[in-house]
Amino acid sequence: MADISFDDFLKVDIRVGTVLRAEEYPEARKPAIKLWVDFGGEIGERKTSAQITAHYQPEALVGKQVLAVVNFPPRQIGKFMSEVLVLGLPDAAGQIVLIGPDGSVPNGGRMH
Repeated sequence: MADISFDDFLKVDIRVGTVLRAEEYPEARKPAIKLWVDFGGEIGERKTSAQITAHYQPEALVGKQVLAVVNFPPRQIGKFMSEVLVLGLPDAAGQIVLIGPDGSVPNGGRMH
């Protein structure tokens, strides 16, 4: 990968939000879950879909805090418009594990 400047990094707006609602997304090509995430007053609620079914059930995600890139343009994922990109890391089998804070923090906080 090419090096980037600190100014390039600052252009990526990564915020914390709390999952308000989660549903299976059976129409997706690969198994996915639809998420509605509250990023607080400035950003509000945004939706996304994520291929996280190996480790998560929709009902267990409600109330979970996650990190997401909030300044990408919306992207059509099948019949669903994704407005943010939730962040995660692959486990040993390549399945995504979501990234979030260790403790409760206010929604909308920007990652430093």
